[in-house]
This record gives sequence, C-alpha cells and structure tokens, in this order.
Amino acid sequence: MTYDVIIIGAGPGGYNAAIRAGQLGLKAAIVEKRENKKLGGTCLNVGCIPSKALLHASELYEAASARLPALGIRAEKVSLDLKQMLKQKDEAVEALTKGVEFLMKKNKVDTFFGSGEIVEAGKVRVAGADGKTTDLTAKHIIIATGSEVAPLRGVEIDEERIVSSTGALSLSAAPKHLVVVGGGVIGLELGSVWRRLGAKVTVVEFLDRILPTMDGEVSKQFLRILKKQGMAFRLSSKVAGVEKLKTKLKVAVEPAEGGEAETIDADVVLVAIGRRPHTAGLGLDRVGVKTDERGFILTDHFRTSVEGIWAIGDCIHGPMLAHKAEDDGVACIELIAGKAGHVNYDAVPNVVYTWPEVASVGKTEEELKEAGVAYKVGRFAFSANSRAKTNHETDGFVKILADAETDRVLGCHIVGVDAGELIAEAVSVIEFGGASEDIARTCHAHPTRSEAVRQAAMGVEGWTMQA
Repeated sequence: MTYDVIIIGAGPGGYNAAIRAGQLGLKAAIVEKRENKKLGGTCLNVGCIPSKALLHASELYEAASARLPALGIRAEKVSLDLKQMLKQKDEAVEALTKGVEFLMKKNKVDTFFGSGEIVEAGKVRVAGADGKTTDLTAKHIIIATGSEVAPLRGVEIDEERIVSSTGALSLSAAPKHLVVVGGGVIGLELGSVWRRLGAKVTVVEFLDRILPTMDGEVSKQFLRILKKQGMAFRLSSKVAGVEKLKTKLKVAVEPAEGGEAETIDADVVLVAIGRRPHTAGLGLDRVGVKTDERGFILTDHFRTSVEGIWAIGDCIHGPMLAHKAEDDGVACIELIAGKAGHVNYDAVPNVVYTWPEVASVGKTEEELKEAGVAYKVGRFAFSANSRAKTNHETDGFVKILADAETDRVLGCHIVGVDAGELIAEAVSVIEFGGASEDIARTCHAHPTRSEAVRQAAMGVEGWTMQA
C-alpha cells in the first residue's frame, strides 16, 4: 500500500495536513490509534471542543442565576441538569468527529486505525487493536502525534478523584472543593467551569503569577477578576503529595522554595501542570530521528534529521495550540508539494476561554524589555467602551505594543468578553507587518467592543479619543 505521504496522528495538525494533501493531488493516508476510532485528536475528543461546550453551558447557567436579574430578566428556579450538560458536550464532539471523517473521504484520504510505528524511512507499520498489522510505504512520513498530560511527580491520576483535563470533562457531580494544580490555561478554564457549577475552587501555582507565559499586566488584572468571581489562589506554592482517604483527599501544599507543608481537604484534584510531546512507540530511535532532552522532535521547517520524515504540531517546538498545529500541517504539506509553506509564530494567537476571555498575540512587554526593543504602549479599558458599559461587561482592557520607531505592531493583549474574537484584528495586522496607526485610522462599527482595540491603537501615539 503505497502513498505520497503517510500522516501519523489525526488531530488538528494531522487531519488538516491530510486535507491539504488531498487538495494538492497527493495520495495520502492517515493513521490514528485512539481506541474509540474517532478522528480529531485530543483537541476534538477530550480537549478544546468538549471544554468549550462546558464553558459555554456553565457560563449561561451562571448568567441565568446571577447576571440576568441586573438586566431586568428574572429566571425563576434555575437549576442544573449536569447529565444533560455533559450529553450536549458529547453530542458536539460526536458531530465534529463525524465531520472530520467526511473530510477525509471528500479529499480521498485513506484512514487506518491502530498504532503507527516507523520501521524504516518510508515505511510505517500499523498495529490494530486486534493484533493484525498493515505495512504502508510512502516517500514522505509526517509525525503529528501531538502531546499528552504532563504527570505530577508522586501523584497518580485515576481520572475519578485525581483527574487530568480528560477526567475533569466528565465528573458525575460538581465537587464541593476542587483543587487545581497549575495556574495555566487548562487549569483556569476547567476550574472556572466547576466553580460556576457550584464547586469551591483553589488553584495552586508554582510560580508567583497565573498564566506565566502571558503579559504580566494581563496576569495581574485577570487574577483580580478571578478572585472577585470566587476562585482562590495559592501562588508560589507546590503540591507535595495527595493522600487518598475514603471520603476525601488530603492535598499537601508547601512553598515553592521549600518549607513547611499545609494540608488542604479536597473532593477532586485536577492536575493541569502542562503537556509534553507524545512520541513513545514511534520508532524514532530506530530510524535516527533526533529529539531534545524534553522529548520534542528537532526540526528545520518541519524536516527532521531523517530525509523524508517530517514533524508538526505539539511534538515539535512552538506554541502547543491546535491552530498552530493546523498551520504547521498545511505548511508542511505545501513544502512536500514544492510550494512555499511557512508559519509565522509571532502571529499565532493564544486564548483563555474563561469569562471574560483572555487573548494575546505577539510579544509581551517583558519579552520586549529583555530583548532591548524600544516600544510604545497604548491601553484602553472596557469600562470606557460604550458596548461593554451597556452590556454590564466592563472587566478588562486592550493593550497594544508597537515599535517606537516604525510603529509596527509587536503585540496585542486583551482581557475582556469576546477577547478571542477581537484578537483576530491584531493577528492580521501583525501578519501583514502593519502599524498601530493602521488600526487607529480604520473605521470600526459603533457601538462595538472592537472600538476598544482601535482606542488602544490610538493610545500608542497618545490620541485616545474616548477616555
């Protein structure tokens, strides 16, 4: 069974690579080892999609019970039907996985379910759940196996009381006390879901701030917002261990620098300290594909150290984001097809889908200072935005960073409702090498939240109009 390209892994990177291959006339095969034989990878099955389904539903539940009365809407006897909330989440996943199956057929991509292993350059062996193997050959092989949950030393995940992000998507009831280990995107998103549904939530973060990779000003203001919503935080702290008792968990928390431990009682512990590349069982050592000390596959424009073997997405360096993997997959296939595939990692947005959302693209202030880049800052608070004010959704701000000499936009950071949608304008401007003045002199509809982005851009040159 010979192909132009074999893709190992059917997540966003893999299936988008397969689609692009089909569009460009390449004969492609995709290999997926997920036991439920569903395409879409972690993102679609137990990541981005189901978590957003719960975030949306839980946000509406909290709005109905807490925010609508201020708008003159009385929703009497609002109650939680968690079984139905989980069901609609699963229905969304099912519909989208079937959509990916359709796209494979539409683009004439052959799908093989089982564990893919590279036995030699140009050859992949697929071992099915029934023990049968199938050998596939191709001039090009793309590794798109993604990432897996990073373990917490000394703490065993059982996906019942001590859970990863996977288990946290399917709890049978809202815990009385949820302890989240890790103040990054996944921990804050899933922590916010269960807080809205009735849980007390405590986040334990090793560093002295949440969202450590984002702009410092964003981290500080967002921390204040989440505290106001009722989440508790233990910063500069680490979980030293979790003791399982019959009816509860005892979580040992101590200072990050070491010191006396304190015990916190919890019903559920969510381990969300990050993800690591998933490359076990691929035969990388056998064929000579080089990795670094953390397990990331080393690449140069997606080419590995072995001719004809490529890698994309979470298993290589760069942001561990589904949309980054998608762009990797497209660019990689285009390079294989002789085109000019490229991904600009300075224009990859990052979004936290809490309420309000947090979104960023490009450089942070801390990164610019460390690099010695002269820059200007424009800020605008949503408290001065007419649409946000009208909707009683005034938490947050927009911050734009631009080069002090050229005015080229270097970064944009937003805390606010619909930040994930608003960031797209800044992403486009950065991709095209645009200036803050380009945003400032572009007409924005009134009244919209997008005007806050324009006002922040005006602020770079000191002529903010609405504050």
